[in-house]
Amino acid sequence: MSTDPRPQHQRDPAAEPLASGDLLSALGRLQDKETWQELHWEGTFAEYLAMVQENPNLSRNAYQRLYDLILSFGAETHTEFKKEITRYHFFDDPIEGGRDAVFGLDVHLEKLVRVLKSAALGYGTEKRVILLHGPVGSAKSTIARLLKKGLEWYSRQPEGALYTFSWHMPTGEIVDSPLNEDPLKLIPLELRDEILGRINARGRGRYPLKLEGELDPVSRFMFKRAMAECGGDLTEVLQLIRVRRMVLSERDRVGIGTFQPKDEKNQDSTELTGDINYRKIAEYGSDSDPRAFNFDGEFCVANRGIIEFVEMLKLDVAFLYDLLGASQEHVIKPKKFAQTSIDEVIIGHTNEPEYKKLQSNEFMEALRDRTIKIDIPYITTWKHESRIYQKDFNGRRVAAHIAPHTLEMAAMWAVLTRLEPPKKANLSIVQKLRLYDGKTLPGYTEDNVKELRKAAKREGLMGISPRYIQDKISNALVREADAHHINPFMVLNELEAGLDGHSLLSDEEVKKHYRDLLGMVKKEYEDIVKNEVQKAIASDEEAITRLCANYIDSVKAYTQKERVRNPYTGEYEDPDERLMRAVEEKIDIAENRKDDFRRELMNYIGALALDGKVFDFRMNERLHKALELKLFEDQKDSIKLTSLVSQVVDKETQAKIDVVKQRLIDRFGYDDQSATDVLNFVASIFARGDARSES
Repeated sequence: MSTDPRPQHQRDPAAEPLASGDLLSALGRLQDKETWQELHWEGTFAEYLAMVQENPNLSRNAYQRLYDLILSFGAETHTEFKKEITRYHFFDDPIEGGRDAVFGLDVHLEKLVRVLKSAALGYGTEKRVILLHGPVGSAKSTIARLLKKGLEWYSRQPEGALYTFSWHMPTGEIVDSPLNEDPLKLIPLELRDEILGRINARGRGRYPLKLEGELDPVSRFMFKRAMAECGGDLTEVLQLIRVRRMVLSERDRVGIGTFQPKDEKNQDSTELTGDINYRKIAEYGSDSDPRAFNFDGEFCVANRGIIEFVEMLKLDVAFLYDLLGASQEHVIKPKKFAQTSIDEVIIGHTNEPEYKKLQSNEFMEALRDRTIKIDIPYITTWKHESRIYQKDFNGRRVAAHIAPHTLEMAAMWAVLTRLEPPKKANLSIVQKLRLYDGKTLPGYTEDNVKELRKAAKREGLMGISPRYIQDKISNALVREADAHHINPFMVLNELEAGLDGHSLLSDEEVKKHYRDLLGMVKKEYEDIVKNEVQKAIASDEEAITRLCANYIDSVKAYTQKERVRNPYTGEYEDPDERLMRAVEEKIDIAENRKDDFRRELMNYIGALALDGKVFDFRMNERLHKALELKLFEDQKDSIKLTSLVSQVVDKETQAKIDVVKQRLIDRFGYDDQSATDVLNFVASIFARGDARSES
């Protein structure tokens, strides 16, 4: 009986509490039972063999599966400094909506994918350790995490399905393959060529089907035992096999392994290859019975998938020796057992100091020879570095409003710290940053930019980590929580304040250089906001149109040696030279170039007229900019922007300022407070300029 005192007709059915049975029914309807059944499919060996005949991709090796995963999301090519680069969409992290997306490293990721392709085709790189090398915070762990997460997802898709098996003995004993072997490995070595040849002859697989190595020790033991019990009848033995769908999962320790350095006293190589289970020795009677061995080392867990070695070169040498056989021969050596075959991608990552130690260690020559180094440097393009912070902060709900350009300015400083100062006297480091970002600069071609990149050997391997920037942005957000907004100066001040306590910076000269770069960034920000305020003030379309009409009338009269009729007095006057020069000087048209510029403009307008088109100032970017700057110059005094620095503003001026502020909000993404801050800041700049001009 309901305890709600309201009459029935006043109650909201959606707010009525549901009975537990109703909730349970809703839960049942939400479940995708069909997908669960697909992921937990079980069948006979004969059924699996038929499936492989139709789709040999079910039996791909680990490298083939990883390469196909990356390709499954597609790719696109773009040209950068005359070089065609492929961007693989997988690295945008479409699986989790871009949470782990990697930006600005397309060239290096393309090298990684080429290595995986070569390995998938069996060209030799499958016998190598892939080593991601770069400074701290350069996305090495993120890339490894993407690959692991991607394989988990892919194994749940129909195109990424893979299978393993268990022994179901007549006694009721069920024994899983501890290394999750491919069921096809149950085919004896001497019969494989014949069977695989028949499957390959159908030509249905992406790759020629090829099986290497023998069964794991437990499956080999069970196979021998079953053959003895079945009198050597292979078909009868295979009827004891139940094949099942296998879903890769790092949390469940299936096909995804991760190994990282620990205290040497608490870590030994059995963590990679497994160890004896002493409690089972009593059950099976011998420590040489493979069923009394725990095949739970990371190499065993990662079979059929991928193993990640975190900070690989910080591992003790004893662990690195295990990598030699695992990479080159695809075998591991569990205690008391013969070498055991594995099939997995081995990927590690390391920082530069550890890699230098490896290079100088003559005793690790064998490992160096089995390693493919993929450089993962810091990003050196401003737009890509900005995307990292946009993703982290603008893409998530934060308590404070982040003023426009705040994240961009932090990104600019981060990239500047990673660039080598240019050796050319006529090129500043900020100009170099802009060239790398795809901007143009007089006297510099794409070939020149390529030369700049080649000459700078250390770029991307030094400088400030994105983690430091993220931490300081977070600090600013927390510190200014009561203000409900942060601006570029708040973040830049945090970045500067943190330099003294930076754990990786001890060189005072480097700190001074970084502070100088912060000064450059503040100057760049000044120019950006001045330009935005100028645009906001000069955004009166009618005023620009009138100014343009007056300018064009004067230019037309000047080029045709005519006079202009004054619409107010009706009298004919000389073209307004002062107006024309005031506009042209805004875009650096020199006095001796004014005639050429005016003739070019009139020829352009005439050509449009012949095509039946009417000239609009928006068609000419340079003229549009000049008109905006001229209008700003005319209006800034009438708005009395500099009066903002005082507390007394008349109503008429305040109304004009409010219009400008609203334009900043509507067109550039400011909120009311940050728009006010920017207007005050730009006003103070003009006030300083006026004070200097008066003195």
